[in-house]
Amino acid sequence: MGVLSNSPSNMDHCIEECIKCARACEECHTACLQEPDVQARITCIQHLNDCAEICLQAAALMARNSHMAKSFCELCASMCEGCATECDKFPDAHCKECAEICRSCATACRQMAS
Repeated sequence: MGVLSNSPSNMDHCIEECIKCARACEECHTACLQEPDVQARITCIQHLNDCAEICLQAAALMARNSHMAKSFCELCASMCEGCATECDKFPDAHCKECAEICRSCATACRQMAS
């Protein structure tokens, strides 16, 4: 159920997944900046930034029941999958957990888009 009584409840799960993914990407980004091989993580860090941004935008579009929400969710799913692939290149627990969360969000966004 949405926050307000007129919120589109069929989107709740995807909105929650997008917000969780954005947070995970921000936290992973911060953790990656503390790793000794930060230069090797530049592409991953860029993906994390992009993924966080697109997830928050997708959540906002769904919350306002935008006519573009489904199309944007498809794009968000692709971005989440790309971010997961980048995170998987690193052995750290924060990267592995972030990759899992990104994949879960991608699944929710694909379901939302269909």
